[in-house]
Amino acid sequence: MKPKSSPKSIKRRDFIKSLSYGSLGLMTFSLLSASEQCRPKLKRPHILLILADDMGYSDIGCFGGEIHTPNLDQLAKNGLRFTHFHNQARCCPSRASLLTGLYPHQAGFGHMTEDRNLVGYRGDLNRNCVTIAEVLKQAGYSTYMCGKWHLTKYLNPDQPQLNWPKQRGFDRFYGTITGACSYFEPTTLTIDNKRIEPEAESYYYTGAITDWALKYIREHDYHRPFFLYVAYTAPHWPLHAFEEDIEKYKGRYDIGWDKLRQERYKRMIELGIIDPKWKLTTRDSRVPPWEEAPHKEWQARRMEVYAAQAEQMDKGVGQIIKELEKKGELENTLIFFLSDNGGCAEEITESWFNWLLHGQDQVAREFTRDGRRVRFGNFPHIFPGPANTYASYGIPWANASNTPFRLYKHWVHQGGIATPLIVHWPARIKTPGELRHQPGHLIDIMATCVDVAQASYPQSYNGESIQPYEGLSLVPTFDNKPLDREAIYFEHEGNRAVISGEWKLVARGKDGPWELYNLDEDRTETQDLAPKYPQKVKQLAQMWYEWARRTHVLPWPWNGT
Repeated sequence: MKPKSSPKSIKRRDFIKSLSYGSLGLMTFSLLSASEQCRPKLKRPHILLILADDMGYSDIGCFGGEIHTPNLDQLAKNGLRFTHFHNQARCCPSRASLLTGLYPHQAGFGHMTEDRNLVGYRGDLNRNCVTIAEVLKQAGYSTYMCGKWHLTKYLNPDQPQLNWPKQRGFDRFYGTITGACSYFEPTTLTIDNKRIEPEAESYYYTGAITDWALKYIREHDYHRPFFLYVAYTAPHWPLHAFEEDIEKYKGRYDIGWDKLRQERYKRMIELGIIDPKWKLTTRDSRVPPWEEAPHKEWQARRMEVYAAQAEQMDKGVGQIIKELEKKGELENTLIFFLSDNGGCAEEITESWFNWLLHGQDQVAREFTRDGRRVRFGNFPHIFPGPANTYASYGIPWANASNTPFRLYKHWVHQGGIATPLIVHWPARIKTPGELRHQPGHLIDIMATCVDVAQASYPQSYNGESIQPYEGLSLVPTFDNKPLDREAIYFEHEGNRAVISGEWKLVARGKDGPWELYNLDEDRTETQDLAPKYPQKVKQLAQMWYEWARRTHVLPWPWNGT
């Protein structure tokens, strides 16, 4: 049994624990229970926002996956699943959009954390946006965050911290300032504004994120509501998990990626997640048929570790839910669970070595804490999982994670931008277990939080004018009402798209031709209708360029233009 990583217990908790035996312990428990029963019932909900990292649309059980996710499945059973919800194709842009209610370029995050000297591409949150935490804090909420931040180009405590979590509205923070990192020894690990190192050899980042979320819930003053943002790095690379967790999936993926996609596709139809008329896309041309794939044992191992990472995240979600139940607060907690982008097809190679070790994002270490050299890359002689490996699951399994869609993280075809969204709020959702098919986007989370928190979204903040949020509240969809929106838009690395009604216009790269799809008939984007409907292409393209000019997507930063 692996040791559990957790924050250092505070003295008061240790004292109460020491009283848990005998009459004094029973008396203490009774007093605490009475105190909780006398607590005034809050009308406004607590808000719990849980974000997975690089998780594909079909990975979790309630969206058709075989990965063991009983806690997320239970949330879906008692809540709602949104089948047509979208992210912004990559971690930094998605996180900026999620927390500000803006399109990422409006917040300064058209790309990642490098500064391209253009308004939409500064790699740092600008001062003309506010975060959900900043808005809800002004409305009387306590605000907490644990996990991955990845919204500033300044990673070190001796650099400007204007865009660290504590400076962007969070009362308390535990997590990493950078993006991907070792699960056993993450870089840039921080409490509030202070850099720390993992405290024990048994440390595992997913578990630590959960433990700090539990800490915040236990220590919160329940005379006021809270906003808690839990940003897991799971199941993003590197493929790191405890061997006993990997062992649970031993042999599960020996069937290969082709049969796995077919299995998921069938379950998704049975669950009503996708329409049977939407065809399963063909296997990525870079992926061989499983029967012809070399190194099958190593290939299966990659997916086994990925699945173990996702299951550990689900376990953490279950612990958080249980703690809310113990506090009597689950009924009036609005919970969102979603992913920041589609499954990731990035294959870590030797050429990544210098960037991982010495790049701006500081995402890797050369040696483990016990002195072993880390082996970087996706090579058949390196079986991932242990702390001294650094690998990804690559194109074949990302293709399966994004079943039934095309492409991956980075791209704005559905494989890159479709996210599984679960919404759970027993006090408000009256038809648990249902599906919602209204198109939505990350920009809608801010609008929903402002709505349910009865908060005022500011026109100015800290002396700066604030852009109006772009999204719509999802509250009407809880009663299965439509959302009145003209369109939602996307751009990342020149990949661009607009969804308006049943139509989607999309292109790969800034010079790629426009493709047109009817998403009601062909959500998997297999029948390009651009040649058939040139006027619709022209209309949607004009809408996209007007949006791109308004939101600082243009001028292009790509290829020096």
